[in-house]
Amino acid sequence: MSPEQPWIGRPQTRVDGPVKVTGTAMYTGDVALPDLAHAVLLQSTIAKGSILDMDVAAAERAPGVLAVCASDGSLGIRPVASYYSADNGPMGDGRTPLSDAVIHHHGQHVAMVIAESREQAWAGAELIRVRYREQAPLARIEDAIPQTPPGREDVVRGDLTTGLAVADATIEAYYETPPQHMNAMEPCTTTARWTGNRLTVHDSTQYVFGVRAALAEAFGLRPEDVRVLSGFVGGGFGSKGTVWPHVLLAAAAARLVGRPVRLALTRPQMFTSCGVRPPTRQRVVLGARRDGRLTAIAHDGTTATSFGENVVENTGATTAMLYACPNVTIRQRIARLDMQPPTFQRAPGRAPGSFALESALDELAHELGVDPVELRLRNHADTDPSSGRPWSSKHLRECYRLGAERFGWDPNDRTPGTRRDGDVLIGSGMASATHEMDPGPAAAYAELRVDGTAVVGVASHEIGTGTYTVFAQIAADVLGVGPERIFVRLGDTELPEAPPSIGSQTVAYVGPAIRRACEAVRDDLLAGALDDPESPLYRREIGTIDFGPDTFVGELTRIGSPSISAIGHAHPDAGSPYAVHSFGAHFAEVAVDVATGTVRVRRMVGAFDIGRVINPRTARSQLIGGMTFGLAQALMEATTIDPRRGHAVEPHLAGYHLPANADVGALDVLFTDIPDPHIGDVGARGAGEIGVVGAAAAIANAVFHATGVRVRTLPITPDRVVMARSGLGWGDFGE
Repeated sequence: MSPEQPWIGRPQTRVDGPVKVTGTAMYTGDVALPDLAHAVLLQSTIAKGSILDMDVAAAERAPGVLAVCASDGSLGIRPVASYYSADNGPMGDGRTPLSDAVIHHHGQHVAMVIAESREQAWAGAELIRVRYREQAPLARIEDAIPQTPPGREDVVRGDLTTGLAVADATIEAYYETPPQHMNAMEPCTTTARWTGNRLTVHDSTQYVFGVRAALAEAFGLRPEDVRVLSGFVGGGFGSKGTVWPHVLLAAAAARLVGRPVRLALTRPQMFTSCGVRPPTRQRVVLGARRDGRLTAIAHDGTTATSFGENVVENTGATTAMLYACPNVTIRQRIARLDMQPPTFQRAPGRAPGSFALESALDELAHELGVDPVELRLRNHADTDPSSGRPWSSKHLRECYRLGAERFGWDPNDRTPGTRRDGDVLIGSGMASATHEMDPGPAAAYAELRVDGTAVVGVASHEIGTGTYTVFAQIAADVLGVGPERIFVRLGDTELPEAPPSIGSQTVAYVGPAIRRACEAVRDDLLAGALDDPESPLYRREIGTIDFGPDTFVGELTRIGSPSISAIGHAHPDAGSPYAVHSFGAHFAEVAVDVATGTVRVRRMVGAFDIGRVINPRTARSQLIGGMTFGLAQALMEATTIDPRRGHAVEPHLAGYHLPANADVGALDVLFTDIPDPHIGDVGARGAGEIGVVGAAAAIANAVFHATGVRVRTLPITPDRVVMARSGLGWGDFGE
């Protein structure tokens, strides 16, 4: 009905780019409210124990201080179930904040100061004196007793013993990944305002409806009496996917002082208050025939979690489905520590799990003398081995071919330590990538206006990935209006509900709701016109109508209506007969300084099968970000925890190393761009997290190819490379 529009598939520039680069985009910390007060949090300096006493008298007398709240339960916040509990609530931490004197982890909130300005609040907080009864915390996985997570069973397919018995070659190796923190550009911030019994909250979140649910439960409100807004989010990576205690405290503070309150976490508090990717210890055993076909896979993973929560960094998720193997055993264990509750971080489970699996595959390829790409091709899974279901769409073989061709992969150049460039050793490595998507229902609305513009709205989020732009393109394709004339509304619980912006699901599952809303409003307008003798479209064949602004402006003008709107719904079937995953392949080239052990990534190529690519520009940007995330995981990103005190040694960006531009070589991204016929109406799958999965392994495998030594502990720092080359075993935590 509409003329062919090139909007889907076009590398459209970001519609929100101008407001971001000019500083006019309104993030949570930019919201200006009259009579705004500020709250700050005082945090525990111990990891385990209790508060003996707290002296707040000096803080209460400090200039500008409006109120001081201690850990005595006086704020009246009701308990809210955590995301990881049996009730599957929205909270990332199920403990009610400031409710008692027990200390569960370092950096736990112990007091809150509310003042006229943030500076006055901090000055007041510094006057609070706290005495603790400190106990020795349990801070290392090695010191805890691994447990089977509640409700989880081992994955057993076939018989592992038989698979290993018939193998011509076996590999057994141990891998270690450290704690990691999200460190989004925008720290978590909440601004709360009460109007009678109605609560309005501006929050930096990836889940506005989750925040609404938590606040309603915490303060005994009806959900419809809570409005949550989040127009722009300055990065999340999982840290803003659940609701953290500071959100409840901001609302409690606003109620207490009777005026709007903003609570913004500091950078050090981001290391204690919004989750962490937990450390893992993994053992992988592979058995294979001489031709490289796998006969057995065992993947044992132990991940840290806190007491009281059941967070599982599911390291075996990728292992269960990526390769065809008749005999597979996957065991997942948790080690409870005196630490903050962990949370999902970009590609949870799959990022650390793929490092172990894809490194072990590379070790097996070297043992057999088989090209690593060829080894993966020989074990390609034509259906999902974990469920037996067919793939909704899978073009992983094409990813291997495209990536190897663009990278210049040489299957005959597999002898480690033979390529040099002056004083550095050169190596290349590769790894597979995959990420699943969990279906979630979504709704959206679309509105046509008499001025020739359109509006689409959904309670999804712009977390830096280009959501405003991509949704405008999807709407433009249906309505025949350029994206510049489509206004996208996001991040408001007064809009139709959508799933959280996590798990690489937004475009795949919210995009169809946008499309259906646009189709509904278009069809509603046309239905009236086709039946109205006064309309120039009366009794026209619907397929002959070129729908666009001239059409709907003319009809709205004729009937005297300023606008027309409709709601669209998308209900992805959780019982689908198809397994839905995105796939890809990473290729990396590194240079390793022989004397210092310094590793530099010279270049990376990623080839990805993510279904239909709505916007190559924003998709490429996401995947470059993911590959950079993987580079950081491989070479620098780690939180060091003091084993005696249980606190982060470097809770700031001066000590927590993240890649700068000089650390990132040339990154190249390729797409198969083949629509998935079995997912939604737009044929797109997730691109947000797959760029991370396998990237660290590709770099680690390249380091082995360059040096001939295997570093199995992340990050691959110069000292680990030097010690591994010296044969002292720092590359393997199991020694």
